[in-house]
Amino acid sequence: MKDYIFKLTIKVRDYECDLQGVVNNANYQHYMEHTRHEYLEGLGDNFAAMHEKGIDPFVSRIDIQYRSQLRSGDSCISCINLVKEGPKLVFLQDLYRLSDGVLAARGRVETVVVENGRLTRGEYFDELLKRANK
Repeated sequence: MKDYIFKLTIKVRDYECDLQGVVNNANYQHYMEHTRHEYLEGLGDNFAAMHEKGIDPFVSRIDIQYRSQLRSGDSCISCINLVKEGPKLVFLQDLYRLSDGVLAARGRVETVVVENGRLTRGEYFDELLKRANK
């Protein structure tokens, strides 16, 4: 496993699985979103407080590559790295099965910020990255 700026352990729940007994593909995206929320809270931000200040980050694009199945009772480690690309902040997210370290999914999540109803050039992300690198 490579180095990451943030990791979160998540346990697969029965209701997240489909008839084949594996995690439904949409839940991998939920795991990634939950990890981003936990990461932001760890930096002292949350979406409700940001919205109150007129700052609303949005996902503009998601690409997920499914590599190996997660099943009920598995745990996974959800990992994040960040890259700034122009006005976008890109979350590079990997999910590894905890029992054997096998990569279950790899995601690239592009985000933008709307401030007071206007798309920004990513100034909020610049401040976020400063806090993240402390």
